[in-house]
Order: sequence, then structure tokens, then C-alpha cells
Amino acid sequence: MSTCKIKKGDTVKVIAGKDNGKEGKVVSVDQKNHKVVVEGVNMITKHAKPSQANPEGGIVHKEAPIDISNVMYVYKGKATRVGFKMENDKKVRYAKSTGDVID
Repeated sequence: MSTCKIKKGDTVKVIAGKDNGKEGKVVSVDQKNHKVVVEGVNMITKHAKPSQANPEGGIVHKEAPIDISNVMYVYKGKATRVGFKMENDKKVRYAKSTGDVID
């Protein structure tokens, strides 16, 4: 299985689906199922029973996971593909549009 190119905390842009064009920060990554949860994207309504954590219950709005292939990493305000390369015996991510090392 290939390494995941999107990590938690990255800023990404949605390139497909109902939220096409929206940008947000990655909240979590599920590498096994190739899904990501992005802040403010793919919002769903969930009906919650009252509990100790949420004594009121009612309708809760939250983000649902979207497929990792539907998001693109944002580097310096532009969506770009991400690649890997070796730099001083260390594997690093880089933006393919500019060749700059991301982290």
C-alpha cells in the first residue's frame, strides 16, 4: 500500500463532489479506508439522543469523511500534487508544482 500524501493539519481544497472548491484543514485521516475529515466540508445532520456529554440532545451538525482522492493539498494558495523524494537520507514530501519541500 502506498504512503498517504495528506496528513492531519494540512490545508486542502476539495476538487470533486458537492463541496467542490471549498478549502479547509484536515481534522483526521483514515489511511485504511482512504478517507479524510475536513473542517467545514461535507456537513451532515445527525439526530442525537440526550446523554451526559450532550444533555439537550437534538440535531447535531458535523463533518463526514470524504474520499482522499477528492482533495488536493494547498501550497502557497494553490492546489498542487504531492510527491516524495529522498533528501539527506530522509524521505520528505514536496509540492510537484514548485518542487519545494513541504515538511
